[in-house]
Amino acid sequence: MLTSYFLELGWSFFASGWMQFAAAFFVAFLIMLGCGRGFINAMRAMQKKGQPISENVPQAHQKKQGTPTMGGILIVLAILVGSVLFMPIRNSAAWIALAALVMFGVLGFVDDYKKVTSQSKKAANGLSPLTRLVIEGVFVVVLAYMINKTMPPYIPEYSLAIGAGIILPLGVWYYVFSYFVICGSANATNITDGLDGMLAKLYMPVLVVLIVALYGATRIGFMDTVMFLPEASGLYAVLGAALGGVLGFLWYNAKPASIFMGDVGSLALGGFMGTVAMLLKSELVMGVAAGMMVLILLSSFMQTMYFKITRKISGEGKRIFKCAPLHHHFEELGWPETKIVERFFIVSILFSGLALVFLKFA
Repeated sequence: MLTSYFLELGWSFFASGWMQFAAAFFVAFLIMLGCGRGFINAMRAMQKKGQPISENVPQAHQKKQGTPTMGGILIVLAILVGSVLFMPIRNSAAWIALAALVMFGVLGFVDDYKKVTSQSKKAANGLSPLTRLVIEGVFVVVLAYMINKTMPPYIPEYSLAIGAGIILPLGVWYYVFSYFVICGSANATNITDGLDGMLAKLYMPVLVVLIVALYGATRIGFMDTVMFLPEASGLYAVLGAALGGVLGFLWYNAKPASIFMGDVGSLALGGFMGTVAMLLKSELVMGVAAGMMVLILLSSFMQTMYFKITRKISGEGKRIFKCAPLHHHFEELGWPETKIVERFFIVSILFSGLALVFLKFA
């Protein structure tokens, strides 16, 4: 929107993807800082009791009772405003990424609304897991179809880029793969959002990897392992706004959190992350970069399955971890919340560094 206006004025530097990135970043960041306190006060007044604290988390979390949630609403709005102002308005890749952000954000909002209004402390006090997975599946089918349409003609339809120039056509299995990438990303970020400031800190290194992948996809010869994807150029403003929005949210979400992101934020950011990775044909690289989130998701899955299997065999369910997901296990071991967040952040940076190595040399 503003990019087109500035270009008409003769400000040719706004044609640069990095200029769009920087402008969208600062707009989203300033929206978060400027509107954050007022938004928190509004959410506190509307929600009264805030987000109910689940009975399945460590006892220390009970002191967070009353903290307002749904901070993801402001994150989504900041990303939308920053993106639409500075992205090429006719770029389909940018609109698909924003569509994923909104779709998963709406799903998360419904989940949060049920939790806040019911004030139930049960773990499944929002939408049922089956309902969420089915709705997410519908979203993924729509997104995967649109993503495939953005690919240039020299890339086979419904394909997976493995690396080293290898492209594997998947046919109908492309939709199954998309489900694991996008839905898996959404649920990984959702489960990761369990400690003050943790999701924001683990999310930003993954964004950096996607930004590098975007540069490689829009610059011929920069990375031999990354395919040239001209339509991806519209993602500069979108990723800039995402980085600004998440960084701005951390200002208020750092311990002690003034507001929680809620499912509206965690699901939106996760669905967005997986969709952008698919638009850049960098799904496997993103999986490495998000390794810390993957470990957290796996810890929850392993705990649940092991408990059910052992209960069926012996009549008494057993646990692998003291508490799942993984960050709660370390809390039960006596680690302070800030130490867990900082150490997980360090590991996330290491995973992202490994992803950059794969991006350059795989």
